[in-house]
Formats: sequence, C-alpha cells, structure tokens
Amino acid sequence: MSEILKDALDVERQPPIPSSFSAPFWEATRQKKLLVQRCTRTGKYQWFARPTSIFTGRRELEWCEVSGHGEVFTWTLTRRAPGIFRGHEPFVVATVTLDVGVNVVANLVRCPLEELRVGLRVVPYWAMLPNGMHLLMFQPESA
Repeated sequence: MSEILKDALDVERQPPIPSSFSAPFWEATRQKKLLVQRCTRTGKYQWFARPTSIFTGRRELEWCEVSGHGEVFTWTLTRRAPGIFRGHEPFVVATVTLDVGVNVVANLVRCPLEELRVGLRVVPYWAMLPNGMHLLMFQPESA
C-alpha cells in the first residue's frame, strides 16, 4: 500500500514582512512570477534575497524573472513536524536545482511518494497567502 502524502497545503501560513531587499521578490509573487537575484559582476544567480552578492560582497545585483523549472536535487519526508505543521505530516521538503543553476528549498506538493526521486523534473506551485502574495512550492512537471 502506498503512503499518502498530505502536502501541508492546508497549513495556515502568515505572509512574510518583506525586507527592503526582498520586497521585489514578494511583490512579484502576487502575479506568480519568480524573481531571483543575479550578480551583475559574475552573472551568477543567488537564492535567497540578500542585500549583497554572495560572490563579490558588492551591492551589484539585479532581479531576473526565471521560469522556476528545475529538478529535485535531494528531498526529505517529514514525518514529525513542529508547531503549525504538526498533524499535517507526512510532507516533503525538497532542494530543487532551478534550470538557471541555483538551489531552492521548498515544499514539494501534488507528488505521489512512488514518483518522488532525485532528478524529478518540477515546476512552481504557488500557494496563496492571506494578503495576495504567494508562497513558492514545487510540483512534478506531470502534475
């Protein structure tokens, strides 16, 4: 018998309070657009939003819209969760390598456990937050 994943989609999440340097990311989620910072000096992407480049330490960053397509690099099945996630187990937390080469950690939803594997192609799944922003998650390309 296959184990049924609960996805944790029904967890009530509060919207974040964006910082000055993460505000463009969160504002773009209102339109379900994924923005990632790119260092203009090196051309490399970085995740999560920061005030300076992790490659140079400089403020030479730009926001780039990316597709959010990628593949599962690694994952964990969460069977015991704290706080608001308690009672919503089991769910998957995955590290996804986006096609632009940066790793993002997020929930993987709408994925039967038997399909879950390293290398699984995924696309964004946007979970709505109470203020109209969306939380980035991922789902299989085939979902």
